[in-house]
Amino acid sequence: MELIGLYLVGCALLVLAGVAKVFRPDDTARALSAVIPLPLARTRPLVRAGAIAEAALGAVALIYPRTATAGLVALSYAAFAVFVLVARAKGGAIANCGCFGTPDTPATVLHVLINLGLLVAGVVVAATGPSGTIVSILSTQPLHGLPLVLVSALCVWLSLLAISVLGGLQAVRHLVGVTFRS
Repeated sequence: MELIGLYLVGCALLVLAGVAKVFRPDDTARALSAVIPLPLARTRPLVRAGAIAEAALGAVALIYPRTATAGLVALSYAAFAVFVLVARAKGGAIANCGCFGTPDTPATVLHVLINLGLLVAGVVVAATGPSGTIVSILSTQPLHGLPLVLVSALCVWLSLLAISVLGGLQAVRHLVGVTFRS
C-alpha cells in the first residue's frame, strides 16, 4: 500500500498531540481563542473534547487503516493546515498553534507542509481501500514491517522536532532579528 509509512506517522502524531492536549489544554485553548473569538474558559472544554477525539481517531486509524478512518485522518490534517495558516495570518510567524499542548509549537510554513504531506498520505490510503488490521498489512512488508515501523517512528520524532523545536528556533530568530543572508 502506497504511503502507509507516512500514514502511520500521521496516526501516531494524532495520538501524541491528542494525549498532550488532554492533559495540557491551555496553550491550545489560547491559540483557538486567538482564531475563533471565544472566551478561554469556553475553549478549554472544547480543546479537551477535541483532543480525546483526536487521540481516539489516531489510535483507531492506526489499528484499522480503512477508507473511512484514513479519510478522517486526511480531513483532520486538512483542518490542521487551515488552522495553522489562519494562526500565521492572525499572529505572524511566531503565533502559537498549541498542537502538542505546549507553547513551543509556533505556526510555521514547515508545519503547514507537514500537515499537507500527512493529508496526502491519508487521501492515498483512503483511496486504496485497505482491509484488515495494521498487523495484517505489516505482515506483507519485508521483515513483517519492522523496518517500516522503525522508519515511521523516526519520522514521528523528526516531525515533532520540526514542528516544535525547529519552529521555536525560527520564532526566536524572528524575535531577535537574526538573518543568515550574506
